[in-house]
Amino acid sequence: MWEQIVFSFQTLFASSSSQTWLELALKFFPFVVLLEAPFYILVTAGMVRYGLREHRPDRQRERYPRVSCLITCYSEGEDVRKTIESLAHQLYPGVIEIIAIVDGAIQNRPTLVAARNARTLLRAAPRRQLVVLPKWQRGGRVSSLNAGLSVATGEIVMALDGDTSFDNDMVRNATRHFDDPGVVAVAGNLRVRNAKRSLATRMQALEYLLSIAAGKTGLSEFNLVNNISGAFGVFRTQFIRNLGGWDAGTAEDLDMTTRIKQYFGRHPGLRIVFEPHAVGHTDAPDSWRIFFRQRLRWDGDMFYIFIRKFRFNLRPRLLGWRNFLFVVVNGLLMQLVMPFMIVGYTGVMLFTLPVGAVLGVLGFIYLAYLASLLFYFLLYIVAVSERPADDLVYLAFLPLFPLFAFVNRVHCSFSILQEIFLKSHLDSSMAPWWVLRKTKF
Repeated sequence: MWEQIVFSFQTLFASSSSQTWLELALKFFPFVVLLEAPFYILVTAGMVRYGLREHRPDRQRERYPRVSCLITCYSEGEDVRKTIESLAHQLYPGVIEIIAIVDGAIQNRPTLVAARNARTLLRAAPRRQLVVLPKWQRGGRVSSLNAGLSVATGEIVMALDGDTSFDNDMVRNATRHFDDPGVVAVAGNLRVRNAKRSLATRMQALEYLLSIAAGKTGLSEFNLVNNISGAFGVFRTQFIRNLGGWDAGTAEDLDMTTRIKQYFGRHPGLRIVFEPHAVGHTDAPDSWRIFFRQRLRWDGDMFYIFIRKFRFNLRPRLLGWRNFLFVVVNGLLMQLVMPFMIVGYTGVMLFTLPVGAVLGVLGFIYLAYLASLLFYFLLYIVAVSERPADDLVYLAFLPLFPLFAFVNRVHCSFSILQEIFLKSHLDSSMAPWWVLRKTKF
């Protein structure tokens, strides 16, 4: 059996003297056609649709619902003041209830003290309230969110990270979508606050622009938002309470998104919206070592959510056909299968083709990917970006992005293997081990 597989690969990549590097490169074309190209065409169409619609003036709002902002704090220290201050100074005429939940408050006393001292920031901010909720024993992010949800009084609840600050029109832009009774959640737009610190943060900032700001804008037009970021999610409070709050385990953002979508098949009027002009600024890992350690958790958690926890729930009857097909293509094939296909075919190519042919294939793929990225990036600048002058700086880093994406794909395959064999989600930094190991997945 193994000999047949090897022979088929050798036959696939065998080249005669008349073959050129272009002919060899075209053997990789089905990857783009079958998986990535339809996805980017869908997102591109969505961005064009968004750009044409957003030039129309917004209608006048009739109400500004009460908003509860759940800030999950663990070891932010004085940085939590930036988050609280950015919420206190929102240009929003409604009431904003700021609930800072300090997890493990005994060992994180500096964060608790900083949150309590932040009350002075609200003295000149009418219709703003600050509640500091200490959790003396650490229970993890999900535990903090559910504790905050239990005391929240707002019609809209926001799940926010303690190391994330926000533009002063964030609440206004995010909550306007809830005037539509079918909208149950809004995904906020995240930018990298420390982008100038290193090349690692620069590349992550560009990745956030392409995957979050551009990608989710396009997907939102077709009600296909793939994930509500854990650092910046906005929800209709009663809907989340009816779900039972956040679930124990890890990857609580993808978990919550998937649980919400399980109502889409029976209630096709429900929607998750992405708002590119509701902007949060978060710190990204500033070294490659920390970055890859973070992605080890992110990519492994994705396998945990789709395969271990929801493998029997990914059905058209629950998700609706549109989101079911999207999860199969984008979630399962592109995120979980394609990294192994890329690693496998690259490895076979390296062992079966001459060096010149390998360089030719890789060069062709690089140029094709870079050309599509350039078009994609410029469309985002024109149709979506709320600060195009700042974003154009990242044009200089675009030539590095194909290499960055390739290394991420390779690392993703390693992360998935670690989750398959070691169940790495049980050792997540998002919660203590004794919390995660009590989950049944």
